[in-house]
Amino acid sequence: MALILNEEQRMLREAARDFLTQRAPISHLRHIRDSENETGFSRELWGEMVEMGWTAILVPEEHGGLGYGYTGLGLVLEESGRTLTPSPLLGTALTGVATLLLGGSPQQCGELLPGVAAGKRILALACDELGNHAPDHVETAAERRGDGYVLDGRKTAVLDGAAADTFIVSASSGTGISLFLVPANAAGVTVAPYPCLDISVAAAVTFERVELPASALLGSPDQGQPLLDRALDIARIGTAAELLGIAQEAFERTVEYLKERKQFGVAIGAFQALQHRAAQLYAEIEMSKSVVLKALQSLDEGIADFAELASLTKAKLSATAHKAATEAIQMHGGIGVTDDFDIGFFLKRCRILETLYGDRNFHIDRYARLRGY
Repeated sequence: MALILNEEQRMLREAARDFLTQRAPISHLRHIRDSENETGFSRELWGEMVEMGWTAILVPEEHGGLGYGYTGLGLVLEESGRTLTPSPLLGTALTGVATLLLGGSPQQCGELLPGVAAGKRILALACDELGNHAPDHVETAAERRGDGYVLDGRKTAVLDGAAADTFIVSASSGTGISLFLVPANAAGVTVAPYPCLDISVAAAVTFERVELPASALLGSPDQGQPLLDRALDIARIGTAAELLGIAQEAFERTVEYLKERKQFGVAIGAFQALQHRAAQLYAEIEMSKSVVLKALQSLDEGIADFAELASLTKAKLSATAHKAATEAIQMHGGIGVTDDFDIGFFLKRCRILETLYGDRNFHIDRYARLRGY
């Protein structure tokens, strides 16, 4: 498939850009921060996103969705990266829905997906237990008890954990890893939210003797690791799409600043050293656009094994966005790190997304192992 967008996809991107520019500029992020919002996002704006149909993009039509595909949602995530819009799009509309589509039973999809499409449900993937991303490290245990399970353990860095009504939890279930759908209000579930660097809110979630019915099992027992890996790879590609939006916006704002800021009576953009740095960054961003679009199209094409592509995409966009954000700070000078200027927010969000679902080193190492090195 050619690395270009069709007319419908271009229209979706333009509609998303217009909406987010008007309804969720950086001033919206500042308002969320200053109001000490407990969930880290605006319920009102989330409702407007639902009306735009974004929560239904991946949901099949039989469950009240649009079934439009990953590329469409990736374009929306890219635009949300441009405005640093805090929302559950990545955690719920992409990661949660994708996990259900990959491993959910018809009953589970019928119960949860219509609620996601309608904006009534928020899902959160709980798969990490250490200070760094290590989904293979699972000490949370699911003990078989009669027809159901008893869940014990603790998860950390749960994206949208403070707002979620349903957790997708990985647990050791005997001879392997299983995934479970756990209601946030179930007895024994404790959620401890905490703010992140970029004003988003994550949570540590504790499960203490949580009783679950057999219907809570997502997929087959002890076979959850491949399902989790595939869901995480989709989440990594979505994260890369958001990082692409951050990189583009940080770059464009920096270029405009280079044209306006003057030293020695001339715009600093006339200095050759800064021109070379901007040109190099432009080339990196253009290459990254192709990487992200290829990854999203591959998901829509149903490619069976996209693990290598997911790690390549996440590693590349983490590097590109990091370079764009840090160069933006460097070229703005000292004012770039002050609260008066918006550019510093891009670096903060970038740092969170860089580490989410595995940082550059994690994915470079994983890519090498998948390639047989």
